[in-house]
Parts: sequence; structure tokens; C-alpha cells
Amino acid sequence: MKFPLLIGVALIAACGSALADSVDTLREFVRDVKTGKASFTQVVTSPDGAKKKASSGTFSFSRPNRFRFAYSKPFEQLIVADGEKVWIYDTDLNQVTSRTIDNALGATPAAVLAGGSLDQDFTLSAAPSKDGIDWAEAKPKAKDGSFQLLRVGFRGKELAALEIVDSFGQRSLMQFNGVTQSVILPPEEFVFKPPAGADVLKQ
Repeated sequence: MKFPLLIGVALIAACGSALADSVDTLREFVRDVKTGKASFTQVVTSPDGAKKKASSGTFSFSRPNRFRFAYSKPFEQLIVADGEKVWIYDTDLNQVTSRTIDNALGATPAAVLAGGSLDQDFTLSAAPSKDGIDWAEAKPKAKDGSFQLLRVGFRGKELAALEIVDSFGQRSLMQFNGVTQSVILPPEEFVFKPPAGADVLKQ
């Protein structure tokens, strides 16, 4: 059965609008949502799709350039950006790695969530909606970055998921739960001090 011409045109227009809206939603998220927090689950899949590795934890951010990823399972790891440096703490090794925010952030997935130079660093486009999530794609303009493609998913205006394909073809899907946007967060949320006795490596 063929749709009448006007109905078909209307459906095409509606789909095009929905796809465009996902890019607008991403721009609005970066522009208007200054803080947020959520829990997350993350599944990393090898390039051939055969191997999967799952983890979970909590995430928070405060623009500009402050965020915190606290992994709790299957092992503890903490990543904190304090506005000047990014700190990565491996609990099992009692080892801390630090680098300046400019070297660590740039055109990275964290820059989308906590930075502010979206159109400067990324080429944006819309991707088809799936399972109630509207997706926007961000490809880094720099050709020598650590990842090929980033997809940011929203349910309405709320951050729902983040998918990353790195330069080796490895895929990482992070899904957010209990998202709270534009929430007051304590300043100490984004402060990190290396634990006593920890090895500190600067990059």
C-alpha cells in the first residue's frame, strides 16, 4: 500500500526534523547544562565484536573542564578533572597519573560532556533514533586523535548514553541512569589529592 503523497512528504519532513533536533539538543546541552551527575554502566567491545568488558560507577561534571568518573566495578579507578589538570588514580596499583587539562581534554569525549568548544573541535551530524534515544554524532576535526567517532544519546533533553569508537575500532557504550542536570555540586567533588605513598606520574 502506498501512502498518499502529502502524508509521505509529512513523514519525511518529520524524520528530518527529528534528526536535526538531536544535534540541536547536543548543542543546547553543552551550552545550557552547566552541571550534572548520574550513575553509569559501560560495556567495551573489541573491534571484532567478540570480547566484551563491563564496568560501572558514578559520573559528575561542572563546566568548564571539571568532571569526575568514579569506577567501582569490576575494580576501582578514579578520574578527576579539576579545571587545570586531569588526575587518574588506579587504586590497585596505588598509582596516580596527571596531565594538564589542555593536553588531556582537547577533542575528546570528556570535552563534549564537560567542555565548551563543541563546534570548534567536532563536526556534528544526526544519527537515527533507536530504542527511544535520539543520537547525535560528533567526529573530531583533528585527524590524529584517540577516537574516530562519538555518539551522544538523549531521551528528550536528558543525557542518556555515550558511545565511542576509538582509533583501533574498539567500541565503548556508556549508559546513564538517575541523571540529574543543573544540580548544585560541592567544589570538593572536583578536587583530587594523591594518597600518601602513591606513585605520581606526570605527562
